This record gives sequence, structure tokens and C-alpha cells, in this order.
Amino acid sequence: MESTTNIVRRKSRQIMVGNVPVGGDAPIAVQSMTNTETTDVAATVKQIKALQDVGADIVRVSVPSMDAAEAFGQIKKLTNIPLVADIHFDYKIALRVAELGVDCLRINPGNIGREDRVRAVIDSARDHGIPIRIGVNAGSLEKDLQKKYGEPTPDALVESALRHIDILDRLNYPEFKVSLKASDVFMTVNAYRKLADQIEQPLHLGITEAGGLRAGSVKSSIGLGMLLADGIGDTIRISLAADPLEEIRVGFDILKSLKIRNKGINLIACPSCSRQNFDVISTVNALESRLEDILEPMDVAVIGCIVNGPGEAKVADIGLTGGSPNLLYVDGKPSHKVDNEALVDELEREIRQRIQRQAENQEKIIPIKDIS
Repeated sequence: MESTTNIVRRKSRQIMVGNVPVGGDAPIAVQSMTNTETTDVAATVKQIKALQDVGADIVRVSVPSMDAAEAFGQIKKLTNIPLVADIHFDYKIALRVAELGVDCLRINPGNIGREDRVRAVIDSARDHGIPIRIGVNAGSLEKDLQKKYGEPTPDALVESALRHIDILDRLNYPEFKVSLKASDVFMTVNAYRKLADQIEQPLHLGITEAGGLRAGSVKSSIGLGMLLADGIGDTIRISLAADPLEEIRVGFDILKSLKIRNKGINLIACPSCSRQNFDVISTVNALESRLEDILEPMDVAVIGCIVNGPGEAKVADIGLTGGSPNLLYVDGKPSHKVDNEALVDELEREIRQRIQRQAENQEKIIPIKDIS
């Protein structure tokens, strides 16, 4: 289906988080955060690999102690996805994970302490080629800003961020990204909009403490959708009180809906009604469960009747239209009839066969040697 997006990305400086470019013209990265005990190396590695399997580009790990820092070093050796260490207060932890190969440091320079300690962290980041994420949260604003503004506001978030940015500017370290998160959608959106024109660095988006899977996904979709539609945002995290894997899935669903980034199956499904010729809801649920491992982009339409079914199927890679009998479309053309009992199996088979054909065609492409 042809993309109709008119989104123009905000121009930002590009940084590298491990091997993942963030900012500039790089794809918007989707990340999550582990919720295991970092000192439980096996459990943390298992979760990181699970996040990677569903498409995560970057994973953040909390490192609250020196024991956790040592565990982080083991975790880093056992994984191959860029890892961000989340660190507060103790600058020695930041220095240690820098030695152990962290790909990005999430700190607030203002809570690290004296300037000599901040300088030590920045010098280490510079020596090891590690970018920094300044992370401002409405729930942990500096006391003087709380007193000045009375309560968290967009201006308070921006002022806090600019304080931290000023420290990095004075230390001549431009390799950083910034986040300004609140649980209130409009506060978050307005804060990012205010800061976007004031700095050149990439912006990491999120609605913090958004809630459970359903409510948190809705809040995040609204808030991040507003910003992304404005062209603001270079990496995103959907903060849910749910399985971290859902954060990645929802993140990609948001990007797919805005036609910004296409990864995995894009299911186009009707809500179902009495016209349906098969159980649309159970079919879609089964497909979502079975196809979670697929990261290749593909539009799949599942429509229960012939009112909208043929039209949607013709513009999808694979489409199913309910009828008497049901009809399966491949590449916009009618392919064959399918009985209700075989719907899910047949759709999965067609989807996986199409992916296999695409892979085989890619392998047949022989690059032309540069003879200039």
C-alpha cells in the first residue's frame, strides 16, 4: 500500500548507541527496559534476548549499585544489542560500566554531584566513545524548580533539561540525547515542543508511568503520535506496567500507524458484525500470537464479509475476505477459496511462504561490481 505520510523529521545531530544510529536521518529506534534484578545475570540476559527477538533496537538496564555494575559487565558479554545503563547519584558506577563496555549512559549530570565528578564521567564517556542520555522526569524535578513553578510544568521540565545540557556544553561534550517525560500527555508534548527548537541533539520520547497495557498504550499513542506527527522524536520507549515485550510491540505499532517505520505484520482487521462469515476476532488473535516472531514488514487484511473485504484485500500483501466461500487474495489478486476450519493455518502458511520467496529473491540478486 502506498504511503501517504507527509511527516518532515526535525533535523538533529546523529549519535551512535553501539551500532544503532540515533538522530539525523536514521530510523526511529524502539527501545525498552529490563525489569529483572540486574544482579540476576541469567534472567536479565534472557529478557534482553526476548526483547531483541521481538524487534528491540536498544535495551536499557538499571544499574543501582557496584554489584549491579559488575553483573552488567557479564550481561554485556552475553548479549549483542546496544545496552544503556541507567545510573543515578554515584558517579563511580558510571565510570565502572564505561570500562565494561556500556553503549550509552543514562544520567542526569545535576544529580551526580560536584563538577569534578561530572567531569570524570564525561571524560570517561569521551575516552570510550559513549553517548549520554539526559533524562528529565516530572516526578523528580529539582527542589528549587518545584518551589519556583509550584508543580511540574512544561517550562519546569525544559529548564531542568537546559541546566543539565549547560553542564555538558561547558565540558564540550555534544554526544547526548534528551528526554522530557511526564505522566501527563499534554505536559510531555508541550515540553518536547519547547525544547525541540532550542537544541540540535536527538530526542528520546516517552510518556512516563503511562499505566497498564491498555491505558498506557492509549496515552503513549496519543502523546507520542502528536510529537511524531510533528517530526519530533528520534527514539521511543513505551512505558507500561506490563511485560516489556509489549512495549516494543506497541512502539512499532505506533510507528507503523504513522507510516514512519514498518516492521512485522500490519494486521488490517474489521471489528466484526453480524455480516461476518467467520469469527474475525478469534482469527486475528490467533494470527497475532502465531506471527509474533516475524519482523519482515507485511500488510495482512482480515475482513469478515464482502462489503469492505475485497477492497482491503486488493491493497494488502495478503488478504482474506469472508464470503460463501471465503476468498484469499495474494498480492492483490484472488488466489483460492478457504474453509472456516482452515483459515488461520492457511493464512499463516501463505504469509510464511511469501517471506521465504522474498528471502530467496534477495539471495538471487548479485551485486554489480564497481568498475569505475
